Amino acid sequence: MNDFPTISYQRQRQPDEEIVAAARAFRDTLRLRRTVRDFSSEPVPDEVIELALESAASAPSGANQQPWKFVVVKDQALKQQIRIAAEKEEYENYNGRMPEEWLRVLAPLQTDWRKEFLEIAPVLIVVFKEEYGLDPDGSRVTHYYVNESVGIACGFLLAALNAAGLATLTHTPSPMGFLRELLNRPRNEKAYLLVPVGYPAKGCRVPDLVKKSLDDVRIGWPRENG
Repeated sequence: MNDFPTISYQRQRQPDEEIVAAARAFRDTLRLRRTVRDFSSEPVPDEVIELALESAASAPSGANQQPWKFVVVKDQALKQQIRIAAEKEEYENYNGRMPEEWLRVLAPLQTDWRKEFLEIAPVLIVVFKEEYGLDPDGSRVTHYYVNESVGIACGFLLAALNAAGLATLTHTPSPMGFLRELLNRPRNEKAYLLVPVGYPAKGCRVPDLVKKSLDDVRIGWPRENG
């Protein structure tokens, strides 16, 4: 067995009632999360964004390669450029690229090609995936389970921002090549997710949607009654 360094597991076991209470509190907080498209322009504390990014960066990843980068955009001129480029792609999507079935599924969300939230939200976090690594000499390093790893990190990010009381939107204006160009990212990175972050606007409303119940998504291991 290879002699790689290890450390002791740092979490202490808690009584069952405490871990159940913690799990319930976390669930209840996540149930308050909703996708928001109507943001306030009010600034949010920089430290909250930094802490949420630290949470995201703690996610597990294939071979611990951590194939992600998070670009925080607050500059208004740059946000405007991102909006213009995103709306150009989204206009094409809503006017020919998307099949009718996809448009039908999107209808209850009341979305269209206009993405004004990209300028209004005080912070944009652009998540990039490293499709492969780069050694100092420029040679490529294979990364494993990139999409899975970055997806988990994005889940951590959304959960952390939600726990802090901020609103988010998961935006994927496909194709997203313009983000690498506008943000001057290297060739081995590809935009994965664009997340506007901020406080919801006063009077913000969201679609009245219902999440699937536990019985709808849990397969096997039925909970005993009584």
